[in-house]
Amino acid sequence: MEGLDQEDQKIVTLARSARARTGAAEGAAVRDETGRTYAAATVTLPSLRLSALRLAVAMAVSSGATALEAAALVSEADAVDPADLAAVADLAPGAPVYQAGPMGGCVRAVEP
Repeated sequence: MEGLDQEDQKIVTLARSARARTGAAEGAAVRDETGRTYAAATVTLPSLRLSALRLAVAMAVSSGATALEAAALVSEADAVDPADLAAVADLAPGAPVYQAGPMGGCVRAVEP
């Protein structure tokens, strides 16, 4: 994950771990304004579907976060879902979202 500082590398690693631990389609992690991190995986139940990134944002908000510094998404998808970017932008319009593949380093950084 060349070019990322240690804190950004940490959230990419947490996102990758959340995905691998559950075998989910996606894993995500966010870091709030105090440095706390929240990791999540895609939830796919008959009555509930949540993307990993939206769930990580929700976890941060439900824990009292009022802003985000950065987010990471690990997925095989070519692009970050616009609804995921919107969830990050609600708390941090300029925060980078690091998109990475499940096996490799950081693919790209996008802004909400």
